[in-house]
Amino acid sequence: MRAHRLLLPLAVVFAVVAVPLPGGAAESDVEWMEVFSPDGAITRTAVPRTFESRAAPAEVRAAVVPIQQTGAPEQRFDLVFVGDGYTAAETAAYHAHVVDKWDELSAVEPFKSYQRYFNVWRVDVVSNESGVDNDPALGSARDTALDMGFWCQGRDLQTERLLCVNQTKATQFAALAPGADQVIALGNTAKYGGAGGGVATAAGGNAQAGQIAVHELGHSIGGLADEYDYPYEAYSGAEPTEVNVTKDPTGAKWSAYLGQPSPDGGAVGAFTGAKYHRTGLYRPTSDSIMRTLGREFNLVGRDAMVDAFRARVPELP
Repeated sequence: MRAHRLLLPLAVVFAVVAVPLPGGAAESDVEWMEVFSPDGAITRTAVPRTFESRAAPAEVRAAVVPIQQTGAPEQRFDLVFVGDGYTAAETAAYHAHVVDKWDELSAVEPFKSYQRYFNVWRVDVVSNESGVDNDPALGSARDTALDMGFWCQGRDLQTERLLCVNQTKATQFAALAPGADQVIALGNTAKYGGAGGGVATAAGGNAQAGQIAVHELGHSIGGLADEYDYPYEAYSGAEPTEVNVTKDPTGAKWSAYLGQPSPDGGAVGAFTGAKYHRTGLYRPTSDSIMRTLGREFNLVGRDAMVDAFRARVPELP
């Protein structure tokens, strides 16, 4: 699989950072969002915060189909897919997209070795029209259940590949599943794109977009930081709490791993640039899934994921 660089930090949708904001907006008026582009670029952007309407309780009705069920929700990680822009006649296509994304995720270690730790659910959200907003072109509108669309805040922000969703509605529908530790909204589109946050999004019909879920679960399960170094210069804050980034240029934070070969290639060391800063922070390896889509977790990140798996599901080896 060809590696694709992330475009914006996945787990930091509501980060507070002292930087200029679009149009002079206040921090309370914006969200930090993560975008994914097929050209390999990585960046962060602040987009105006929008009011998200709630679906009426009577509207939140959908079939819930288990894709994989290995145990009680309180003893497993529950991954919930919700779809947007899929009509009642397109349920089979939606099912195929969900299975494809789960297959892609579960082919990556450590998910591959720990598939039994997951329940996977498909919530059949039905839309009135097929597709998502602004696809194939800006200005194209669709009547869909979760309001998904590209260019989610307009052409001036250069966010063509930013595939946004009404997270409030997506969460309402995801709650129909027996458990929901991570929600992924799939849009009925083949155009590459996605976004990260409380509800991650991905293009359901694009074969490359499943890597978004791999990266996002690195945040939500392993507590891992982003390892890419855009868009800021020198870091001068406190020591980060995440296990895979440090201020210490010796890499003493992961001293037990130094010099060991890593699944993402090369050996563990201390590489300049991490967590949105080009200098002042260090990452364990040159390139991992927390830096570039299509890569593996590095040794530090993989072990953090495994520790989280075992803490949640202690009865499984």
